Amino acid sequence: MSNPAQITPPTNSLRLKVGGGFGINADAIAKAEEALKAMSAQFGQWLNDEIVKLDKAQTDIREQGYTPATAEALYFRAHDLKGLGTTYEYPLVTRIAGSLCKMLDDADRRMTAPIAILDAHIDAIRAVVRDQIKTDEHPTGRALAETLEARVADHLAG
Repeated sequence: MSNPAQITPPTNSLRLKVGGGFGINADAIAKAEEALKAMSAQFGQWLNDEIVKLDKAQTDIREQGYTPATAEALYFRAHDLKGLGTTYEYPLVTRIAGSLCKMLDDADRRMTAPIAILDAHIDAIRAVVRDQIKTDEHPTGRALAETLEARVADHLAG
């Protein structure tokens, strides 16, 4: 006795809801790129606004001490710059802020971060923006990033 099975593939209602495919709409990407290009004249000011916030976090540490609250505030500033640096046409800022974040990511170890290494990251970010060193293709930018990353690695290994 044979019982033939019939297989019915499930319908993909999500595909119908999002417009026929999971691909990205090329027109939407083009519009987003145009909007980003139109805003690019403001990137410098926006990046400087972020630097002001980073400076405040550093000042708060100097005035109030390195406490869990001031350390967390610095971490959030670094995290913002890590995300915004490349958008604002400064991938080197993203790299240096990423190094700082790596040292501060673990809230349990955050308080062991040496202030000198924190300050070095902040000073480096400020310097690369001031001197318009946008990428690590610049020898000074590369040296800064590599040195800071090595110090963070040494700290985290120790």
